[in-house]
Amino acid sequence: MTTSPVRAITRADATFSFELYPPRSSEAETALYASIAELVAVSPEFISVTYGASGSTRGLSLSVLTHMLRNSSVEPMAHLTCVGSSYAEASQLIREFLDAGVTSFLALRGDPPAGATEDDDFLGDLGSAGELVQLIHRVQKEREPFRFSDVPGFPGAKRVTHGEKVTIAVAAFPNGHPRSRSVDQDLDTLLAKEAAGANLAITQLFFHADEYLGFVERARAAGVTMRILPGIMPVLSPRRLERILELTGEATPRSLERELAAADSQGAQAAVGIRHAIELGDQLLEGGAPGLHLYTFNQHQAPLAVLRGVGLVGDPGSPTTPPREKELA
Repeated sequence: MTTSPVRAITRADATFSFELYPPRSSEAETALYASIAELVAVSPEFISVTYGASGSTRGLSLSVLTHMLRNSSVEPMAHLTCVGSSYAEASQLIREFLDAGVTSFLALRGDPPAGATEDDDFLGDLGSAGELVQLIHRVQKEREPFRFSDVPGFPGAKRVTHGEKVTIAVAAFPNGHPRSRSVDQDLDTLLAKEAAGANLAITQLFFHADEYLGFVERARAAGVTMRILPGIMPVLSPRRLERILELTGEATPRSLERELAAADSQGAQAAVGIRHAIELGDQLLEGGAPGLHLYTFNQHQAPLAVLRGVGLVGDPGSPTTPPREKELA
């Protein structure tokens, strides 16, 4: 498949960002904050922090976000889900994050509770990510309803603005949402999210550049104008690949699967996964992607090796040299 560039962009203009999840133990917390320090040091555009189903990691997520606010200049992005929430509950949650200083969000509908299906009554007051996007904007405007600024060229004149802007990202699905009826429905949904006030999209994982490039081409034709960042992850083991496929429902990338299976050590498997991610990132950037969003699995070595490999961060050594085996244990 041959696709035209997403848009004219040079590699020097490309951004990069990371995703983390809240720690599940004190040991994991120590390791996470060590990784955050390494990730912050390369000046990403933002670092997002996931949010557990039904708010199960609410406090932990906010703790990681506020840690970044206190200890770095990198923008922290909070994941928020709305399934099962009332307007009052969702508004209170949004206000809590805004009051803490978080002004970037990834708005997600969220999955049904365990044991529920799409036919069950579980949604709550907010039935879609688009409605959550609108609510985030509404809560922010209520918190800072008015500011006044000078009007250039008109001494003494003032204009009303609505305080600090928020960045609201949404999810995009290059190979279709698991619950979607069609690609057209996915594009209509993404367009509706942008109309609701979303200003950035981040894709679910995929394994082939044409899947992203073709999706963005179709999205632009449908009228979507916001940036669409490709989400990628260096797959460091056969078990991690298996888990990713379980979570996403993506088709198995047979070539990567075979290479991982043939590798005879953890370090060799890591080298395979990093090399695959570098090749994918190169193809995406060459195709016009505006940047790369890396799912880190709370590790910094492999994502940074990928960014060095594609030339988005400085190279302290060989860009294709994988992290030492013990660092990936």
